[in-house]
Amino acid sequence: MSNLQLSLIKQWFDLTKSGEKTEDYRELNLYWFKRLVFNPEKVMPYMGIETDSDVLLVCKDSFWSKLFGFKPFSENIMTLGYPKSEDSERILKLEHKGIEIRTGKPEWGAEPNKLYFVIKHGSFLQ
Repeated sequence: MSNLQLSLIKQWFDLTKSGEKTEDYRELNLYWFKRLVFNPEKVMPYMGIETDSDVLLVCKDSFWSKLFGFKPFSENIMTLGYPKSEDSERILKLEHKGIEIRTGKPEWGAEPNKLYFVIKHGSFLQ
């Protein structure tokens, strides 16, 4: 399994590092759909997905969101910006606890009532 690497701004990195923020949000768009969903090239044409707005409409349908096969990741690698590999103060390694499509917490950066890919973090690794 591969790792999922995500870059964060300082505010969200610090909350994640403190253990307070246990999930991260990514937009429901084609970029993230292709990065997070297993075999999107097979699923998307079958579902009639061609544009970002199509992804959003399909994800609102709980039937389809339950059928998405999310890629398996072993770790979430969270970075403060784009650090050098030896800069351990700006790199967090967390257990990957899965991905869901749902709303997020506004205090963690999500817009109210907006659906996201929610990437869940487990315990710290190292």
